[in-house]
Amino acid sequence: MKRIAARYLYTLDGTLSPIHNGYVEVSDDGEILSVGEVKDPSKEKVFVDGALTPGFVNAHCHVELSYMKGLFRKGTGMTGFIDQINALRDTKPLQEKIDDIRHWMDTMYSRGVQAMADISNCDDSFAIKQTHPMYTRTFLEVFGSEKDDCAPVMKSVRALAQRARSFGLDAAPTPHAIYTMHPSLVEASSAEGLKSGFLSYHSEESPEEEDMVMYGKGPMWQNRKDAGMSVPPVTGGTSLEYFIDRIRAAHPAEVTEHVLLVHEVCLTEKGAQEIKEFFRNPFIAVCPLSNIYIHSMLPPIPIMRKSGIPIAIGTDSLSSNDDLDMVGEMYCLQSSFPEVPLGEILSWACTNGARFLAKDDVFGSIRKGKKPGLVAIEGLSEDGNLTRESKSRRLV
Repeated sequence: MKRIAARYLYTLDGTLSPIHNGYVEVSDDGEILSVGEVKDPSKEKVFVDGALTPGFVNAHCHVELSYMKGLFRKGTGMTGFIDQINALRDTKPLQEKIDDIRHWMDTMYSRGVQAMADISNCDDSFAIKQTHPMYTRTFLEVFGSEKDDCAPVMKSVRALAQRARSFGLDAAPTPHAIYTMHPSLVEASSAEGLKSGFLSYHSEESPEEEDMVMYGKGPMWQNRKDAGMSVPPVTGGTSLEYFIDRIRAAHPAEVTEHVLLVHEVCLTEKGAQEIKEFFRNPFIAVCPLSNIYIHSMLPPIPIMRKSGIPIAIGTDSLSSNDDLDMVGEMYCLQSSFPEVPLGEILSWACTNGARFLAKDDVFGSIRKGKKPGLVAIEGLSEDGNLTRESKSRRLV
């Protein structure tokens, strides 16, 4: 048994406020045994001069792209980013890619990431995930701008899903985004993915995406046209509305499955209401450092908070980020939206990601009987907030 105490203990179990000078007792296999308040911190053998939290859940990552770290120009917008990823994908040997995947999964785990919703386009990460202590659910992302792409793409992704399951992984197809997919493929991949109970979708990531579907113009529209690719129909509505219409066609019944809308940089109050009315279990994953990296924007956190839709936090990939650091993402959010208490941001990084993955009976909060992992966040300010120097490390 271990006993760990901290200046601020965030259990996230029914409250977002910390226990000041709190302790956790945990078994050798990571099960929470008890939680309480320390009477004399000076007598504790292990005392964290910072925050003690549950393990994090990285709600959106592309860990297989870790070999792309440092290769991309920043601030190119989504169209420039897409051009770069097309040019730089598969430019390194397989073994180097696998070594980078392992390094970054180990790095995330050592920093406290307990579980991850990961995007895959191939099987490079499967063997590592099979034996890694971090839990992953793998979303097998598909692309295809032409109607004729649908059948072969779906055949290929079903085979990839079967291979993932042969490694014992939780995995299923998922659609990528409006700008890379023919409407029929959005519908087919969504229908297939929803059978698993989960879907993850890049939604309203940039104004370029909105211009494309609302007005049939802008750099993304022109880029697709110049490449000889089909573009989505111009609807006059948002790309979110377009996606909801595709889901409605693919899944006529009530959508009770867990649906993660990633980024939502262009979300409006009207859009948030549409999400709540259509999906029974919606979640939003924000990846603020990626949004800044690509197009110097941030998600509309006030609209998201007001809506009540659960917010989770992801790092995205090293093609659009300098690091895969959950504390860095949280610091960016705290600095940009100082009205949001740290406890609430931690609930996004821990609890809501676990809820999306339907693993909140094990992860996401510190409660007797659960095995959430325990993380120390050090380098806090005098008033207990994150700073540029804040770092996390796994204790359990």
